[in-house]
Amino acid sequence: MDSKAQAVFEAGIKLGALYHQFVGTPISPKTAPLVEKTIKEAVSLQPYVKEITVLINTDLMVLNSFGYSELSGKMFDVKITTQVEDSVCVAGLKLENEYPMMKILELR
Repeated sequence: MDSKAQAVFEAGIKLGALYHQFVGTPISPKTAPLVEKTIKEAVSLQPYVKEITVLINTDLMVLNSFGYSELSGKMFDVKITTQVEDSVCVAGLKLENEYPMMKILELR
């Protein structure tokens, strides 16, 4: 596999893992910044990750009677940069038309 394909694969697999690992996590507007930081730091440990930003849209939270919500894929706004050799992939996960879409934003 060439380095561009590997950079794309690495970005995609990390976004997919992030999505499925954290969806369902108990969350509130107060704890959202901590969850953002935790996700960022956990994903940053993985090979080929050069940069990641994680934002959670707290406006989409529906708090239950105990004062928290569950993290849903629709709440994610994530941008990740992976690098394999000289190849760089920038990918994102963001709500589009009511669906959390993962996309390759840039490949160089």
